[in-house]
Amino acid sequence: MTAKNLSTVAVDLIESYGNTAKNVIDAYRAGGERAVSLLEQRWNRALKHSRSELTAETAKNAAAAQIAFSAYYTKGLNLTTSGATQVVTQLVKVLEGSVERVAANAGAFEEKTGVTTLNTLAAATAPGALVLSRLAAQIEQKTAALASKIAGDDVTTATVKRKSAFAERRAARAS
Repeated sequence: MTAKNLSTVAVDLIESYGNTAKNVIDAYRAGGERAVSLLEQRWNRALKHSRSELTAETAKNAAAAQIAFSAYYTKGLNLTTSGATQVVTQLVKVLEGSVERVAANAGAFEEKTGVTTLNTLAAATAPGALVLSRLAAQIEQKTAALASKIAGDDVTTATVKRKSAFAERRAARAS
C-alpha cells in the first residue's frame, strides 16, 4: 500500500469522524427541541390547572414568559448547533487537505531520495488503518440511527460521500 492509498484511508476516516460528530450534533439539536416541546406542554397543563387561582394578568404574563423562554432557548440551541456543525465542517476540510499535502510531499520525497521507508511504513500501517476506518464507519452508522431515533423523521443525518477504504480494497481484489 502506498502513502497515497494510506492517505485515502486517512481522509475517509476523517470524513467518517466528521459525519459522526455532525450526527451527534443533530441528535443534540433534536433532543433539545423535543425537551422544549415537552416543557411547553407541561407548562401549559400547569397553567391550565392553576388558571382559576390566578388573575387574568398573571396568567397572561405566565404564558408570555413561557413563550419568551422557549424562543430564547430554541434560538440559542440553533445558534450553538449550527456553529458546531460549521466548526466540524471546516476542521474536516483542513484535516483532509493536510493529509493530502503530507501524502504528496511523502511521494515527492521518496521520488527524489529513492528511500522507500515511508512506503514501507504506510504498508505496515495500512491494515490497522483499514480496521479503524471500518470501526469508524460502524460508529457513524450507529450515531445516524441514534439521531434518527431521537428526532424521528425531522433529522437529516450526515452520510459518507464515497465508499469506505475497506470496500474499495475489497472491490479491487475482486476485479
